[in-house]
Amino acid sequence: MSTVSLRAAWLPNRWVTTAGSSVPPGNVTGMSMTLKATCPEDVLAAVPVVLGFAPEDSLVMLTFGAREQFHARIDLPHSHDHVEDCVAAVLRPALIHGVRSVFFVQYAADEVLARRLARRLAQRFERAGIEVLDSIRAHDGRWFAAVPRRDVPPEGIAYDVSGHAFRASAVFDGRVTLESRAAVAARVATDHDLVLETERSLAVASPLTRAGVVGLLSRCLRFGRVANTDDLAALLLALCDPVIREQAWRGVHREDAVGHVALWCDVVRRCPERLVAHPAAILALVAWLAGDGALAWCALDRCFAADPDHRLAVVVAQMLTEAVSPSSWDTGETAHGETVASGG
Repeated sequence: MSTVSLRAAWLPNRWVTTAGSSVPPGNVTGMSMTLKATCPEDVLAAVPVVLGFAPEDSLVMLTFGAREQFHARIDLPHSHDHVEDCVAAVLRPALIHGVRSVFFVQYAADEVLARRLARRLAQRFERAGIEVLDSIRAHDGRWFAAVPRRDVPPEGIAYDVSGHAFRASAVFDGRVTLESRAAVAARVATDHDLVLETERSLAVASPLTRAGVVGLLSRCLRFGRVANTDDLAALLLALCDPVIREQAWRGVHREDAVGHVALWCDVVRRCPERLVAHPAAILALVAWLAGDGALAWCALDRCFAADPDHRLAVVVAQMLTEAVSPSSWDTGETAHGETVASGG
């Protein structure tokens, strides 16, 4: 394969990260790095770095030449009946952002299903004028041509990326690569002991005022958590007011979004289920803004389990699905020109 450069920066899931090829990448936010891949093994080493976790049972799409660069991950279809839905899900954002070429990696045990998916991806993308640079399947420490070809043996080629230079570069740049998406979800999982403490405080708490919320978040931001459980309870009650809730996320800037992610992860983990929708939606927003799409989706899972129609969460989900760059925060618009504030 020819050399391609993967530029990791923002992570819009199922939609995850930014990429650039020989075409200069667009403006991106957050910490970035460029990985030059010259072979499938390089790509397989790069994928966990740009996603932030090692994918399983996934289709990963690396994109090049887009107006707003991104990479994407989506769950593999469970059956042949869902292949078209999977193809459509990754083709839509590619068309929205004017992607010129793509590289597909399937992490799949089912060779027959993977082959059908690869063929449909090639047909639909090439029909849309998007070049498919390559399409491979990885499983159990070996990679295969997703559609059989002469230069790759049927038994595949063994690979091991644990000591790859890309991993070392990621560590040097301060990037954490988790072992699975489940490990990402664990960052927002309920801590039942802490929730019991919050419940005790909620029994006697009164909601903070708007000024009180702003002051509390400002004080707690440097520590990445709300240390006082009584303060946490008062914050959770205040978030039930839509005006105060909007105030809680309105002042977030891309430069300090990572700090807000740590803070809202702490809030969500300590929050009772009946109140979790609002802080989880805010976490999803700031995670997207910080370039952590995988965490944003996990936060949305928590939110939608409690409130499937949460307005802010619906807007964030739309932006993630359509690979909207965090740079749109500067204009306050989603992919359809709707203001983010409409989801408050």
